[in-house]
Amino acid sequence: MRQDSAQLGFDALLTAAAEDNRKREIERETAHLPGTMIDAIPFYRLIIRQHHAAVLAADAGKVTQLRREAKRLALRLNDGDPGILAHPDAPGYVLACETAAPSGTVPLWGQNGEFVITIGKMRVRIALDGLFGIAGSIQFWPGFAAHAVDADRPFISETGFRSFLGIHAAPVPDLTPDEFAAKVIAAHIDRELKGRLRTIEPEYRTPKV
Repeated sequence: MRQDSAQLGFDALLTAAAEDNRKREIERETAHLPGTMIDAIPFYRLIIRQHHAAVLAADAGKVTQLRREAKRLALRLNDGDPGILAHPDAPGYVLACETAAPSGTVPLWGQNGEFVITIGKMRVRIALDGLFGIAGSIQFWPGFAAHAVDADRPFISETGFRSFLGIHAAPVPDLTPDEFAAKVIAAHIDRELKGRLRTIEPEYRTPKV
């Protein structure tokens, strides 16, 4: 019994030591970054502008570098804790919300934002992921959600909603977020829906704007 207790105590020491080492490593990697939110927000805006330019230039290497820098910034503000998006007050959420594009305007690449596009006669409200988006660490193109604006008109799903994540496509220069979303949805209609839109089911016909 004593041996088991000693082993548990030793394991706890090893875990604590590993966590201390991890935090020290993060401190070294993020020492060049702002350590307060008031300084971090303008720095994060700069990262967004640089990221937007890199996406328009189809520079995948630069895009990856800047997304990692944004994550390091949030980690520094979160004392090295990986839960940068764990709750609304977490640094990742605060940075994204404070720098989001005004509602209804097309965001920069890397900026959270919502805007409306028209494909044929169908209006779609796009909610575009920013630098901390789910697909951002593995894909060049960010994910987005598509919501029906006109619930009484045909849409790309019976629920009036569809999420587009993990978009496997090569970088294309000079493609803006609204053009990107329109191309992805048009391709989905052509390939997956065979050109035929869906009627939104009555239980999902609630206003989306």
